[in-house]
Amino acid sequence: MIELLKQPWPWYASGTAITFIMVLLLYFGKSFGFSSNLRTLCTLAGAGKTHHFFDFNWRTQRWNLLFMAGAVFGGYLSAVWLKSDQPLQLAPSTIADLQTLGVPFDGGLNPSSIFNWSFAFSPKGLITLLGGGLMVGFGSRYAGGCTSGHAISGLSNLQLPSLWAVIGFFAGGLMMTHVLFPLIF
Repeated sequence: MIELLKQPWPWYASGTAITFIMVLLLYFGKSFGFSSNLRTLCTLAGAGKTHHFFDFNWRTQRWNLLFMAGAVFGGYLSAVWLKSDQPLQLAPSTIADLQTLGVPFDGGLNPSSIFNWSFAFSPKGLITLLGGGLMVGFGSRYAGGCTSGHAISGLSNLQLPSLWAVIGFFAGGLMMTHVLFPLIF
């Protein structure tokens, strides 16, 4: 069984799982999104005493906190216990595109030239991580949700603002990849 779990799964396996989860959430009247957990955690820390945005009954979001904890635990489980011994299979064109951007492909899920402690504590790494975190935090608050909330939950509910948000996320990703990333790295 462990060997089966270590193998790469086809795209339709995760698509089916996401569809199943969305049908359950729609049935129970819930909407999915990870960025709302930050609001809940801030409320738990007492931020509701200083700003009305955080003044709500956090117990209504316990299910989402549990979902987030499960996602974090599942990521840890798959990274540590279900780690495949085989290198990641990428198309040769993707490897060439990464090398054009100055990112060597070493077979891992995350390029070790960027995702390591020495880069994280370098001036460029600190600016990149802090700046990126600030932009993601501001963007998810400004857009009224994160990519998972808008792209999965919002589009499933046929919400027009979510469609605009997803178009903006995609355009921002293209701009980052083709304009900002080459300038930074």
